[in-house]
Amino acid sequence: MNKENIDIKAFDINAKPADIDWKNLVFGYYPTDYNVRCDFKDGKWGDIYVSSSPNIDVHMAATCLHYGQEAFEGLKAYRGKDGKVRVFRMEKNAERFRESAEGICMEPLPVEKFCEMVRMAVKLNARFIPPYGTGASLYIRPLEIGMTPQVGVKAAREYTVVIFVSPVGAYFKTGFKPSKICISRQYDRVAPKGTGRFKIGGNYAASLRSGNLAHDKGYSAMLYLDPKEKKYLDECGPANFFAVKDGKYVTPASDSILPSITNLSLRQLARDMGLTVEERHIGLDELKDFSEAAACGTAAVCSPVLEIDDLDTGDTYVIARDGKPGPVTTSLYNTLLGIQFGEVEDKHNWCEVIE
Repeated sequence: MNKENIDIKAFDINAKPADIDWKNLVFGYYPTDYNVRCDFKDGKWGDIYVSSSPNIDVHMAATCLHYGQEAFEGLKAYRGKDGKVRVFRMEKNAERFRESAEGICMEPLPVEKFCEMVRMAVKLNARFIPPYGTGASLYIRPLEIGMTPQVGVKAAREYTVVIFVSPVGAYFKTGFKPSKICISRQYDRVAPKGTGRFKIGGNYAASLRSGNLAHDKGYSAMLYLDPKEKKYLDECGPANFFAVKDGKYVTPASDSILPSITNLSLRQLARDMGLTVEERHIGLDELKDFSEAAACGTAAVCSPVLEIDDLDTGDTYVIARDGKPGPVTTSLYNTLLGIQFGEVEDKHNWCEVIE
């Protein structure tokens, strides 16, 4: 394994930014200098180490390739208005990373190691943290995979965790504008009582075909229904869903929905605004009563919904009747971004400053 002898103390979080056209960054992969790794062998996690290689040496019979033993996370670091670098709700991502690993019988990485690895990955690649005011941020991607080569269907005995980073541009290149999403009963993202609440690659693979169909028809996402009865709203594949109804923030409750850290944060901010928050089953018949709706996640924060089209029945539900994001969604979006960029007081201590 390509291990680098690196003195992290020699790296300055305020390093001179790399020569990048920050304002024209896409939301995609951009190579950086280092990634941080840790291996589970002989029944224990080893020391954290640094690598400059973008490659992982994986045996062709490894469980990650054959039986889907793979989990990942997504979080961000932001350079704020005050010049400080903040990572948003790192411990929550660490906890969800553990839950995903346990959900598919992988060894969960301790929260403390996860956080230490994130801090290292950010500091080692400080020159790739986008400057304040560009609308860009540093995306952080932790990944765990089963490494044991075997043909029998069983869990691996060895695992590798890698955390790499990439500067990414603002999700909304055309501005914070509502888009259309669609519904189809012909597709399920996950099975009832399956792996829906875990952040694993298989769930995203299962959403690709229906997601491509939605995009081909001009929609930004597919809004899935519950996989058992097809009566209730579930989530948008890569993002959770919430709506505003009668002055309340409502979001689906289901064992097959990924527990979004963004959604969790937005629910708290909605309470701070004086809204009642309801996490419950949301029936299809309620679509006509929404005054606002949005998909929410790390990438976009809030992606407001213009209308929801039912591809099976032909019904159309117009949400943003004036074609603009609603006041609640807009306030939530601006407040959460403001906290992440150090523009709004972090009352709930969600951000950790990296020094």
